[in-house]
Amino acid sequence: MMASRRFLRLLPLAALLCGLFAFVPTDDRIARRVVDPKQEAITLHWKDRSGAILGNIGALAREVSAGGGRLAFAMNGGMYTADQGPVGLYIQEGKLLHAIDRRVEGKGNFHMQPNGVFGILNDGTAFVKTTGEMQDMREVRYATQSGPMLVTHGAINTHFTPGSKNLHIRNGVGVRADGQVVFAISREPINFHDFASWFVEQGCSNALYLDGSVSKAYIPEAGLAGMDGNLGVLIAITALH
Repeated sequence: MMASRRFLRLLPLAALLCGLFAFVPTDDRIARRVVDPKQEAITLHWKDRSGAILGNIGALAREVSAGGGRLAFAMNGGMYTADQGPVGLYIQEGKLLHAIDRRVEGKGNFHMQPNGVFGILNDGTAFVKTTGEMQDMREVRYATQSGPMLVTHGAINTHFTPGSKNLHIRNGVGVRADGQVVFAISREPINFHDFASWFVEQGCSNALYLDGSVSKAYIPEAGLAGMDGNLGVLIAITALH
């Protein structure tokens, strides 16, 4: 009887501890869209049917609509050149449209090491890998290179400083162990370390920074509709009307 009473007294404490460990921290500064790529096809876009650069999410939405679809989600997909072309690797529908950039020295965030690649394989599996890990690309259907890596194999990039005053709107993408993809954009300026920490809290062992102040996203369920801007590669999910 004594042991049973002790067990009953411990039940509320056990329930509390389970609840704490099951809780995934949130940050009101960050909006997200979690995607199962086996259920919702993630695609990359750069130019329209006529060969003109799309340039922003509004133009992408019109292109999708003209093809009989409806844009369900979109986000800028990496840094770009002055003429809105990809900076590094870009693969679309299995075609290599821009070669990978393997330089480890260079100016700007793109070359902060390690940088990396977000992509989709032919079987629908999503990945985030460092540029150094991108060797065999035969099964890659879509890919976009950017940098720096926010999180690599569970570790936050050592170039990031906790409490840094380097604050910008930032967006990025991470992949969880179960294959789900986490797209995120900050609602207000945030530093690299806080942004990377958020991806770790979301269960992403690898996460890639996509861009900063120019970042835009269309996440209607989060109240975001950034349809304007001058962008390069775009990430999208298309639904049927």
